[in-house]
Amino acid sequence: MKHLLNLLAAVALLVWGTHLVRTGVLRVFGGNLRRYLQRSLGNRFSAALAGIGVTALVQSSTATSLMTSSFVGQGLITLPAALAVMRGADVGTALMAVLFSTDLSWLSPLFIFTGVVLSVTRPESTGGRVGRVLIGLGLMLLALELVVQATGPLFDSEAMRAVIQSITSDLLLEITLGAALAVLAYSSLAVVLLVAAMAASAVVPLDVALGLVLGANLGSGILAVLTTAKASVAVRQVTVGNLLFKMLGVAVAAPFLGLWLRHLQPHVGGPTQLVVFFHLAFNIASSLLFIGLTAPVARLCMRLLPQPAAAAALGRPRHLDPSALSTPSLAISNAAREALHQADVVESMLIGTLTVIRTNDLRLAEELRKMDDTVDQLYSDIKYYLTKISREALGEEESKRWTDIISFTINMEQVGDIIERVITDIEDKKIKPHRNFSDAGMAEIVELHERLVANLRLGMSVFLNGNVRDAQKLLEEKARFRDLERAYANTHLSRLMDRAAPSMETSSLHIDLISDLKRINSHICSIAYPILDSAGALAPSRLRASQLLPQDDHP
Repeated sequence: MKHLLNLLAAVALLVWGTHLVRTGVLRVFGGNLRRYLQRSLGNRFSAALAGIGVTALVQSSTATSLMTSSFVGQGLITLPAALAVMRGADVGTALMAVLFSTDLSWLSPLFIFTGVVLSVTRPESTGGRVGRVLIGLGLMLLALELVVQATGPLFDSEAMRAVIQSITSDLLLEITLGAALAVLAYSSLAVVLLVAAMAASAVVPLDVALGLVLGANLGSGILAVLTTAKASVAVRQVTVGNLLFKMLGVAVAAPFLGLWLRHLQPHVGGPTQLVVFFHLAFNIASSLLFIGLTAPVARLCMRLLPQPAAAAALGRPRHLDPSALSTPSLAISNAAREALHQADVVESMLIGTLTVIRTNDLRLAEELRKMDDTVDQLYSDIKYYLTKISREALGEEESKRWTDIISFTINMEQVGDIIERVITDIEDKKIKPHRNFSDAGMAEIVELHERLVANLRLGMSVFLNGNVRDAQKLLEEKARFRDLERAYANTHLSRLMDRAAPSMETSSLHIDLISDLKRINSHICSIAYPILDSAGALAPSRLRASQLLPQDDHP
């Protein structure tokens, strides 16, 4: 029992080390890796090379699959290009397995010691996050040693030998077991390294080890499909296509396991090298043989998973992909895109409000009020999605972006509430009593409304791009809008003094309306504050020092 617990602990440590490396690399380089992937998709060969590089860094073809799938879901790349990336991603995982199979035990204490020092002394810096990666690498190397030490005594027992013997004559069972282990461990790399260590300890025969390796490769494809099960159709097409390639590769390679053992075993150093080099050869051969089939397989995936004909409902979240939560930089990007979708709905409400004022369209007014429910629901969905992102895995820039998205969605939700109230006032105070604004009053409302729509669009651009100059312009518009609202309030009072009948009938509505438009503009312009604050362009206080009261003058 003790030996079994030692083995389970070693396997758990191996999986945890892999997890630390993957999340640590994504936290430090996640945004850069996504940009590198996107720039390298000009043709299928450069895409495959990009997949090798990214997967070698994050040590997870599943993580690469999720990043690539998101690009397809956003319409940034085609499905065949994404499948080419995945051909390279499998080779990247195999290369890392070869690297870790070498004798790197001397690096384990060095990596762990250096990583802990960096993490403790500089926890919030890039150095601290690199330290987390080093700890993960050190734990992986340590875990491999522990696996070798634990497997010997455990598999000397007659019961375990009987279990091993039961699967030696069934290749399909070996592949199934390897796939199940990869899904449970959330890492085909960890399973391949485990199998190599067990083969080195003569715990499993070499033919069984190779069958388990084929199963681990298949399991990584199944894992990606399960992870994206609730994602959009475009995302699922990538993972299903990747799984089809893996199934085809396993079907082609399975009959040749005996040839590999017979002809290459004499030329390979030992069981560990035989297993990891088989893993590498299998993935290189699969990539070279099948990379020309990316387009046909993409067409097959499109037939198996066709895009829905009807457009998505307005209030349905379009970009909140649950499978991206394991890649925080990707999840942050998805949340930002959904926040812009929420802003698009607010813009539609704002534009429709002027139409209601001009045409007295009660049906449109009702539709606009229902759109506020959509804005509120999107706000709740985005907020809930963001809370599921691991804050520990976010870098400093991503944490700031997380806060900016929350702030933006809150402002859009409040703008939607104000617009709903404005529409209700228009119905009650203008449409139902059959009143109209004066020509001058209507012209003032139209001008304020046009400025408001322009400011909203500028605010969306500031949120998306973080341009400091645009943020300054948006804040300047806040002051101009405030001055304009005061001026129009005064001109309205002048019309009241002249006893203009339309102005007197709609006086209360007119004053409330331009005041509400100013409040909407204030919420829109507040988008600029985080950008300007980060750039150091905000003054500590808006009050002039000469206008402050002396301390002794306070009552």
